[in-house]
Amino acid sequence: MPFLERAETNALPAAPDQDRWNGRRDHALLTVAIQTGMRVSELCGLTCQDAQLGSGAHVRCTGKGRKQRSTPLTRSTAKVLAAWMRERAGQPGDPLFPTSRGRALSRDAIALLVTKYATIAAQTCPTLRAKPVSPHTLRHTCAMNLLRSGADPAVIALWLGHANLRSVERYIHADMGIKERALARTTPTGSSPRRYRPPDRLMAFLEALSGDYAEKS
Repeated sequence: MPFLERAETNALPAAPDQDRWNGRRDHALLTVAIQTGMRVSELCGLTCQDAQLGSGAHVRCTGKGRKQRSTPLTRSTAKVLAAWMRERAGQPGDPLFPTSRGRALSRDAIALLVTKYATIAAQTCPTLRAKPVSPHTLRHTCAMNLLRSGADPAVIALWLGHANLRSVERYIHADMGIKERALARTTPTGSSPRRYRPPDRLMAFLEALSGDYAEKS
């Protein structure tokens, strides 16, 4: 299950050329996708009225089964999105991330731009070359960021619009660091993990037993 590490997460939304209109759009789209973990279909369906950037900034979307959910935005994401929306200057029902003709970006178009910017970002972040990066990779990245920050699996399931907690278990299995931290908590306070070394008397006793067994057999 591919997901982006911190350096890769920073490199990807920085890849678009922000001197161009579509580069600023793509920068905002990637920033929102990574932070919210929305499915590509949910990103396609966003309209200008779905972004609420006042107190308690959040984005609304319609997920699987026509279920509605709201996802809070960090200050940095809200700032990026606010700048894009000022430039976008769309009507409430207009696509939040449109094509140059004003239509909503398609799923294929978003997948292509993610792949394109991953290739560009790999020039400054070489680890991206070894990873398949797709819109779903950004969704996985959001989940892993939440998990590593200590978010409860139930919160992550609600955040991503999962129907049950079992869908979140794969993220726990994917991160060895979480398992290592759990192991560290089992170590007695004030001690460090080390290999057990039996005392000489115990070793002599075991060797004697072994000798007796060999003679009897």
